[in-house]
Amino acid sequence: MTQETNNLASDLWALADLLRGDFKQSQYGRVILPFALLRRLECVLQGSKLAVLAEAAKVDTMAIAEEAREKLLRRAAGGLSFFNTSPMDLGTLGESGIKANLERYIQCFSKDAREIFDHFKFAEFIGLLNDANLLYKVVQKVRTMDLHPKVVSNHDMGLVFEELIRKFAESSNETAGEHFTPRDIVRLTTSLVFMEDDEALTKPGIIRTIYDPTAGTGGFLSAGMEYVHELNPQAVMRAFGQELNPESYAICKADMLIKGQEVDNIKLGNTLSNDHLYASKFDYMLSNPPFGVDWKKIEGDIADEHTLKGFDGRFGPGLPRVSDGSLLFLLHLISKLRDVKDGGSRIGIILNGSPLFTGGAGSGESEIRRHILETDLLEAIVALPTDMFYNTGIATYVWVLSNKKSAARKGKVQLINGTHLCGKMRKSLGSKRNVMDEADIATITRCFGNFEVVEAQALDKPAEAKSNRGRQAASPKPEAAKTFASKIFATHEFGYRRITIERPLRLSWQFSDERIASLRYESGALNAAMQWVYAEYGQDYWQDAADCDLYGQLDDYTAEIRADIKRDFASLKEKQIKDLLDDRTWLAQKTVLLKARALQSAIGSAQHDDFNTYDEAIKAASKKAGITLDAKEKKQIADAVSWKNPAAEKVVKKVHKGKANPLYGLFAVNQQVIEYQADGELRDFENVALDPSRTVNEVNETYFIAEVQPHVPDAWIDASKRDAKDGEIGIVGYEIPFNRHFYQYQPPRPLEEIDADLDAVSAEIMALLREVHS
Repeated sequence: MTQETNNLASDLWALADLLRGDFKQSQYGRVILPFALLRRLECVLQGSKLAVLAEAAKVDTMAIAEEAREKLLRRAAGGLSFFNTSPMDLGTLGESGIKANLERYIQCFSKDAREIFDHFKFAEFIGLLNDANLLYKVVQKVRTMDLHPKVVSNHDMGLVFEELIRKFAESSNETAGEHFTPRDIVRLTTSLVFMEDDEALTKPGIIRTIYDPTAGTGGFLSAGMEYVHELNPQAVMRAFGQELNPESYAICKADMLIKGQEVDNIKLGNTLSNDHLYASKFDYMLSNPPFGVDWKKIEGDIADEHTLKGFDGRFGPGLPRVSDGSLLFLLHLISKLRDVKDGGSRIGIILNGSPLFTGGAGSGESEIRRHILETDLLEAIVALPTDMFYNTGIATYVWVLSNKKSAARKGKVQLINGTHLCGKMRKSLGSKRNVMDEADIATITRCFGNFEVVEAQALDKPAEAKSNRGRQAASPKPEAAKTFASKIFATHEFGYRRITIERPLRLSWQFSDERIASLRYESGALNAAMQWVYAEYGQDYWQDAADCDLYGQLDDYTAEIRADIKRDFASLKEKQIKDLLDDRTWLAQKTVLLKARALQSAIGSAQHDDFNTYDEAIKAASKKAGITLDAKEKKQIADAVSWKNPAAEKVVKKVHKGKANPLYGLFAVNQQVIEYQADGELRDFENVALDPSRTVNEVNETYFIAEVQPHVPDAWIDASKRDAKDGEIGIVGYEIPFNRHFYQYQPPRPLEEIDADLDAVSAEIMALLREVHS
């Protein structure tokens, strides 16, 4: 930014001196920005003012639609995308009646320009200025500023407006992060996205499109155009964007209008649920979507597009959890990639750490990462320092994606650790305490451009200031060195297969009195409540004899039982309470109880450690006792009298014909091939790294034999758990454990030093205690 444009921005922002006291600091921009825009539009229209007024007089006599009227008036304005049909200007509004005159003047602008002022809620602030007797003073100050294109070019005026936006964002830094990305982050991301396109940066007359689905105030769009303009003034950049917040949308649209862009390309609305540029593809895409914001309000729209359109829509690969929609914006951008034969596209998006690793194999997040990596779209991820944004201090990352990778980058991903490339700001702005200077940005862009591996190299950065409060250790732990590093990985190195490891179920069984007694109560949600009711109301009155008419009768105590249940068993629903009070529930359980006692008399009460003998024993005992059991009763009794016992025999599920394969649960036992029942509580999962050089089964089996079998010899791989996409054993997952790859081991302090510190602290405590007692 030149000194002249900086001075002009300062002069415009000086309007704040008039507003101070009557307006909050966070409101200054809401007055200054629309007035700056208004003056600029007025200066641009000076040369065509008379022609527009003459044409308006003619057009107003015609019975034509507004769209046709606007086309005629734009033609009279010399092809500009806006016009004003009022004979007034800021210098002729007068002092008396200035509010009404200014409002009328605004309404005479063309539709797009008028809409910007509407979204600024400019009429509301005109009223507030008028009530504070400041409107005339502000107008008089603004009208003296020469913002004519001959004095201030579109490019320079854009820089001025950006500086005003920055000042506005910083003056309201409690909400700045909602619509404004810090300039250093914008500069870095823009550099990473544009640096690979030599043609756009050098060839005269080249035309490129740039898009931001979370446009905010247009910072990324402006930075992209500015970056290319610096290197190639002859290049033509066309900006497109969409923004949800009306005020940010107005600022962005005003900025694009000032820069001579087609403001029709800036849309208002929710990008995810209502894409106003659904048919468009772009050369460059830049975005800083909100971190960790849920998408529950639009869940139906997103889920429908995912289900009905699949990969023909934007969200075919999968959907992330509703609590964080960051990856939805990434999928949206990927859907906007130009076909490679048409030149391809590049994407730069800022995300928090969650999209790197959240979600296990098969989850929506993992499937999205899988799609990105298996289609070889990801070029690099850059870890940024913390405390870089106005409204959050969390760790953030720049993802760079492209469908036109260079030959050297194909099948590769570069991870760049730039977490220490920053300096402290002299004054914090909200949560933003750190800033990246040009040297820091150059370090990252140079490393990315060279596509090089950089071993951890120490940076010449000052150490973090430490608190001097409290007792200081005599030999404090040394601070970890501030380093910069870069690593390159093959895309498959971020993938794994989650294989399911099963172990056999081992059960013992016994028809003991205690276990049989538990059958008096249902085993589900009513169990605890039934035990309480029986102890309070049934134990002394109900008999287990078949002819007991009182068993289960609770009619006389319904009100008090209900009151106690509501208090002590609040989780029970009304239907469950009705079942609890119904004598049929109690009688059904009593029937099961009496049948179990009959079986006990035939089987005995000894403990058995082989559940494989259970079915035959029950069958024989039922025949001997003359009872029959339905499926529900059999399950209830089996659950009551059996328990897991590591010392018991394995429970056989099935005897197979064919060959044994113990790796997959088919064991050779006594010349039979046995499949055992799996114990769900012992089920485990192992993540096996992908290895394209070998078959999936070979990789899984080698891992299992080396890492699982030595520790649990009776385990096996569940071959039924297969990946939905490739049909192989194991569910494929992808994660990018960024911090793990750049972890630097810090050895603990020597024990002697720790002991010395403890002795010193103990001595101080004892001395203080002696003072207290003396």
